[in-house]
Amino acid sequence: MAPPTAELSHLPKADGSANFAFGGYTITAAVNGPVEAQRRDENPFEALVDVNVRPAAGVGGTAERQLEAILQPALRHLIPVRNFPRCVIQVTLQVMEAPENAYVNAKVLQPRLNLGIIPALLHAAILGLLTATIPLKTVASATCLAITNADGSTVKVDPTPAEIDQARSVHVLGFTANRDLLLAESEGSFSAEEWDTVLQTAEKVCCRSQEAENDAEMGGYGAESENVQQFMRSVLEAKAAEGLHWR
Repeated sequence: MAPPTAELSHLPKADGSANFAFGGYTITAAVNGPVEAQRRDENPFEALVDVNVRPAAGVGGTAERQLEAILQPALRHLIPVRNFPRCVIQVTLQVMEAPENAYVNAKVLQPRLNLGIIPALLHAAILGLLTATIPLKTVASATCLAITNADGSTVKVDPTPAEIDQARSVHVLGFTANRDLLLAESEGSFSAEEWDTVLQTAEKVCCRSQEAENDAEMGGYGAESENVQQFMRSVLEAKAAEGLHWR
């Protein structure tokens, strides 16, 4: 699988923007805010985080609303919303590209494949928030895993859409940089023991440090599970160095 790629601050009319591509998905995030919320939406104690997911083709439907419902609380956990009372932070996530068989038609995303796009959406949103100079309490990363055999002994990291479609169960888990579980979504049948294996695997993938990357590769995670937290850090460091080049 090709390594992730990202482009920062490429939309001139947004406060922050990022383009993130990995696993066959390409997501463009546009972030605006904090801006004053409308009277009907304002909260006197904290900011509203408005997440809008747009499909690659057509208009959004129930699948996109489900994705928004998953991402909104995760982003609220990362943003210090109490620092911005009566404000709204708008996060728009446009699906630019998706794997060839991710869509059954121009508009409807298959329910199981709906999970596979969540990591790319989350990573694009975090990069967009950081380029908008919105403070975060911590950063996070997510990964998709699939149990591909009957006895649950094989956990596939970053499965392809075809592997997701054939898997017995599919899981998406996200962890903060402090190893706290940020989100967990699953579909299919699995046992408690299989869930423990999935949880441990996802934590190793999301939270391994740069120093432990070689050990993780030896453990079978290799190129299939990029260290996305380290990747995002390197992208932001390069962007900051570019901005300071004039000095």
